[in-house]
Amino acid sequence: MNFNWIKLLTIAIFLSPFATYAKDRVFVTNEKSNNISVINAETLVIEDTINVGDRPRGIGLSPDSSELYVAISEENKIVVIDPNSLEILRDFEAGSDPETFAVHPNGNIYISNEDDAKASVYDPKTGKELAVIKVGLEPEGVTISPDGKRVIVTSESTNMLHVITASDNAIESNILVGSRPRSAVFTRSGDIAYATAEISGEVVKVDIINAKILKTIPLGDSKAKPKDVILSKDEKIIYVAGGRANKIIVMDADTLEIIKGIPVGKRVWGLAMSSDGQRVFTTNGVSGTVSVIDTNKNEVIKTIEVGKFPWGVVVKDK
Repeated sequence: MNFNWIKLLTIAIFLSPFATYAKDRVFVTNEKSNNISVINAETLVIEDTINVGDRPRGIGLSPDSSELYVAISEENKIVVIDPNSLEILRDFEAGSDPETFAVHPNGNIYISNEDDAKASVYDPKTGKELAVIKVGLEPEGVTISPDGKRVIVTSESTNMLHVITASDNAIESNILVGSRPRSAVFTRSGDIAYATAEISGEVVKVDIINAKILKTIPLGDSKAKPKDVILSKDEKIIYVAGGRANKIIVMDADTLEIIKGIPVGKRVWGLAMSSDGQRVFTTNGVSGTVSVIDTNKNEVIKTIEVGKFPWGVVVKDK
């Protein structure tokens, strides 16, 4: 076959509406619409909507970004989606009320089962439960250190960070923090973590190795009931979802000094950052929107209407 014909055929296949190829996307769970909004990460326009089940909340990607996982709380399962074709591949039972989860570098999923005061570990390829770890009452946030050595599960009613060693899924320490801890994030080293305490309106910096509180800073706003927390790529800044304060609180990661408040939609909940660190995406539950923040200016550059009560968000751009 003539080389030019081969070249033209290749281009035609690539451009075909039936072709599936990797796209940079932002995925948002809409808790009361029972679906996922799919946003083009470059144009910031809604591309599609995926119906997934009753009350989707936690959302995350496999280590190689080839699969998207969604926690369907009211149906006690995890749904697995191809993030390129947007096809639902399978689902598996995930214990009672799976709310949030984190994906380990080895591919396994650590899930908080709020109703049962436990965290469970699943192999998402087989749907097999690998371990059950008893934690405090109402487990909520789950985060894993970048090296995969440790897992933190927050328990809202016990007011603790439960530090788990991933090698044996055993509790290493229980660290008492402020009232109703919601979320946590590790530094790259895995030695330090930041956590939010919703009811006490605080952010806590913790020495994970020595199980010691380094700093606790009240946010100084009675409406600030912090939810999610993420760390900038250079680890100099933390971004905190301010809940009913309707703003993102930008803080110095070393001192926990508040640098700025960025107004977003009502009842901001979830946060995710692009792989280059240039954008932060926020889910604004009551407003039904996602705010896009330029991290160079720490300003909102776009607001995107999604479904009812957006909750979780994840960025696939690598």
